[in-house]
Amino acid sequence: MPEVFIHILEGQTLEAKRGLIKDITAAVVKNTGVPIDAVVVSLVETAKTAKGKGGVLFSDMGPR
Repeated sequence: MPEVFIHILEGQTLEAKRGLIKDITAAVVKNTGVPIDAVVVSLVETAKTAKGKGGVLFSDMGPR
């Protein structure tokens, strides 16, 4: 049973999360040949105040 963990920043819409899980599942099925119901995808959301890049919190970066 393939299991995929995706780390993303908080704030994605439910629609975006559904699409991401659907597309990742399809890619795993295509490339491994496992049945679709064997694929588990977990989205691990992190608060923008708890993650940074280049020494700066994402919450301090402003819109991108």
